[in-house]
Amino acid sequence: MKPKIVALIVLIVLLVILIIQNTQEVVFRIFFWRIAMSQIIFVPLAVVIGFFLGYAVGRIDRKRKAD
Repeated sequence: MKPKIVALIVLIVLLVILIIQNTQEVVFRIFFWRIAMSQIIFVPLAVVIGFFLGYAVGRIDRKRKAD
């Protein structure tokens, strides 16, 4: 197997373990809002948002180098 595929599988397994172990509710206070959600929802949401932000920054940086 390619090293990238092995690394991706390991990361996915670690993420699943992290999600399964964290089931309690967390509360966020942002100015006047109070947001309560389970960590089962928050952790994957944070991972997806982080992935897309990293991808967007990488694309912007790649465009700047190409110009």
